[in-house]
Amino acid sequence: MVDDARRFFFDRYNLSPSGLQNFLNVAMERGGDYADLYFEYRSSSSLLLEESLLKSAQQGISVGVGIRVLSGERSGYAYTDDLTPEKIIQAARTAAQIASGPARTHIVGLHASVSARPSLYPVALAPTDAEINAKLDLLRRADHAARAFDARIQQVRVGYADEVRRVLIATSDGALAADVQPLVRLSVFCLARDGALSQRGASGGGGRASLEFFQQTLTPETIGREAAREAIVQLHARECPAGEMPVVLGPGWPGVLLHEAVGHGLEADFNRKKTSAFSGLVGQRVASDLCTVVDDGTLPGRRGSLNMDDEGAPTQCTVLIEKGILRGYMEDRLSSELTAAARTGNGRRESYAHLPMPRMTNTYMLAGSDDPQDIVRSVSRGLYAANFGGGQVDITNGKFVFSASESYLIEDGKITAPVRGATLIGNGPDVLTRVSRVGSDLRLDQGIGTCGKEGQWVPVGVGIPTIKIDRLTVGGTAQ
Repeated sequence: MVDDARRFFFDRYNLSPSGLQNFLNVAMERGGDYADLYFEYRSSSSLLLEESLLKSAQQGISVGVGIRVLSGERSGYAYTDDLTPEKIIQAARTAAQIASGPARTHIVGLHASVSARPSLYPVALAPTDAEINAKLDLLRRADHAARAFDARIQQVRVGYADEVRRVLIATSDGALAADVQPLVRLSVFCLARDGALSQRGASGGGGRASLEFFQQTLTPETIGREAAREAIVQLHARECPAGEMPVVLGPGWPGVLLHEAVGHGLEADFNRKKTSAFSGLVGQRVASDLCTVVDDGTLPGRRGSLNMDDEGAPTQCTVLIEKGILRGYMEDRLSSELTAAARTGNGRRESYAHLPMPRMTNTYMLAGSDDPQDIVRSVSRGLYAANFGGGQVDITNGKFVFSASESYLIEDGKITAPVRGATLIGNGPDVLTRVSRVGSDLRLDQGIGTCGKEGQWVPVGVGIPTIKIDRLTVGGTAQ
C-alpha cells in the first residue's frame, strides 16, 4: 500500500524525488530549521437513509498539498489545491516568508522510509470502490433491525460514510513516506415514543477497513438493535438523583471521559505552553496506582490507528500514565524538538489545509484484575454509567461536565432502574486519584469517535474497563 501511494502521486501528478527536493529548497530559501510537504488525495462517499428512504448520496474528491516550515517556535504554513509545480512553488515561498529565520539546515537527499511492520489496515477493495447497492443494503438492514426491535420505535435515521486518503510526505531531513488510509462508519439514530414520552438512542461502528467489516466484525443488525434498545430503555427512566456518590463506568465507549478529561491534557503542545493541568508533572503521581493509561496507534484496523502519523513518523504505543505515575506526553515534531522529548507518532491533522499538532489515536486504560460484577456489588448506592453523550472540558484545570446518555441506579450492589438527565461533574486529574477498582473487561469502542481540537477533527478510538470512582458529583433532575 505504501508503494501504491507513492506511485499514485508520482504517476498522476508527475512528481519525482528531485521535484520534491526542489520544492523543499524553495521552502527553506529564507532560512528555517525544517520543512515538509504533505500531499493528500482523499476520495469519499456518504449515504443517508431516513424513514426507510434514501435521502442523500454524495461522492467527493479533494486534493492538495500543505507546506510547512519550522523556525524555532514559529511555523510557516501554506497550502494549495493545485498541484502544478508553479502553484506548489508559490505556496512554498509563502510558507518560507512566514517562518523566515536565521537558521539554515542542509537539505538531505530524499530516501523512502521502509516500515518493518505489516500494514495495520490491509484492504483488498477500498470502501469507496464498493458498489452503491452494497452500501445501501447495509443501511436497509440496520433500518429494518431497529424498526423490528420494538413497535415504539417511531423514527430511524441511518448514515454511512467512507473515505480513502492517500498521503505522501517529504521532509527536509530526507524522509519520503506514503500511506493509503481507508475509513468506514455506519451510524443509526432512533426515536422511541410512548404516549407523550420520547427518547433517542444511537449506535454505530466502523474502522480502517472495507465493507467486509460489517459482515465479519459488527453487523448492521447489531448496530440497529442497539440504537433501538437504548431509546426504549430510556423511555420510562426515572429522573436522576443529584449529589456526590460512587460512580461505576461501564467498559468501552465510557472511555470518552478518559479521552476528554485526561487525554487532551496529556498532549505535548498544551504542556509545552504550560496551559495543561498536567504541565510539569512527569514522574509524579497523578492517578491511583490501579490506573495505567496508554495511547496506541498500532492496533490493527482500529479507527484511530495509522501506519504513520501525518508527519511521516511511525505510530506507537505510548505509556502516558503507569500505575498512577505520569510518564510522558503525546508528542509531534515541533513539541519534541523544542522540549528534547522523543517523538511518539502523534502528529495529526484534519487535511492538507491544516497544520499538524499533537493528537490522540486510540487512548484507553489497561485492564485490572477485578471482576466487573464484584465492582458493582461493592456499591451500596451510586450510579452506573453505561454510555455517554456530549461533554465539555477545560484543559487548563481539568474540570469537566459529561452527560450520560444511558445510566442506571446502583442499589444494594445491584444495577436497578434506568435514570435520565445524569451529568458527571469533576476534575480530570482528581478523578483518576479516586479510582478504587479496575475491572478485567477492557473494551474498546466500536469505531465511532471523532475528536475536535482547535477547529480540526480527526478519527480516534477510546476504551476502558469497568472502573469504580469512589466519589464523583452527579448532576440530576430528581426533586
